[in-house]
Amino acid sequence: MTATTPSWALLIVTLPTSGATARMRIWRAVKNMGCAALRDGAYLLPAGVEQVGQLRQLADETRQENGQAWLLQVSAGTPDEEIAFRALFDRSADYEELQAALTEALEALSDQNGAELNRLLRRHERAYEAIRRIDFFPNQASRRAEAKWNDFSRAIEAIQSPGEPQPLTRTIPRRDAAQYQGRRWATRRHLWADRVASAWLIRRFIDPHARFLWLESPADCPDDALGFDFDGATFTHVGDRVSFEVLLASFGLEADRGLSRLARIVHALDIGGISVPEASGFEAVLAGARARLEDDDALLAEISSVLDSLYAHFSANKRP
Repeated sequence: MTATTPSWALLIVTLPTSGATARMRIWRAVKNMGCAALRDGAYLLPAGVEQVGQLRQLADETRQENGQAWLLQVSAGTPDEEIAFRALFDRSADYEELQAALTEALEALSDQNGAELNRLLRRHERAYEAIRRIDFFPNQASRRAEAKWNDFSRAIEAIQSPGEPQPLTRTIPRRDAAQYQGRRWATRRHLWADRVASAWLIRRFIDPHARFLWLESPADCPDDALGFDFDGATFTHVGDRVSFEVLLASFGLEADRGLSRLARIVHALDIGGISVPEASGFEAVLAGARARLEDDDALLAEISSVLDSLYAHFSANKRP
């Protein structure tokens, strides 16, 4: 952005002296949007963010309260002013407070039961997303917070679903799906991204009549079952590929555009790596479903519908 380009949205509002309630409502609204207050009644946002649309609504509401409102497109007069404007949106202190809370919560995870862990995860996720939503200029602080959040969510996942597989170093043999029909497939219970997506993939593209066994421990896997996503399983992590990606490679499904897009989501949620825009939405849906549904069969049925829809969307979308 340059000093000659209108790169900021500035809302200026004035209200009658009797409008205390409206004034408080506006103050809360601009705070939630992540606005910087230049002074009382003057609120700044980067021009290109989605919250600018909310500023327009707020301007309309102000006029309905017999106040005055102007929403202006402005630019910084100098590069130093541009830097000063950006500094108003530095979320480093918020992220540091979040990281301190996550550190404290991590120390007490072992004392929590499953329901408490789910509540803890949702509470801190809301706090993290609230900061991310208004972090218009991510920096090192946001990256450190993301790493801390990933550590925290994976620690809870490890407690709720122990036995996350260690990657193997080996080639992935090509397999004939015709030899894998009507089989019993087994994985660890309390399904998360890789396991639920792999189960969907198996039933949708590999073995339509698959029966699933949800294991309390990988050691409980019967000899006649095809295991996936645990150490010693037939299909598990290989190199930097998660179990979903290994299944794609094993059954020659990697060229399918929709499946390859889904694989990016699963990979990002399971072991991290390149961020995928759709991953956070799928993660939220999955976390909510898992909080509501104790039964893994019910969870698979619900998330299968979500994966069906994502697959249809990705298959129709020509973007690589």
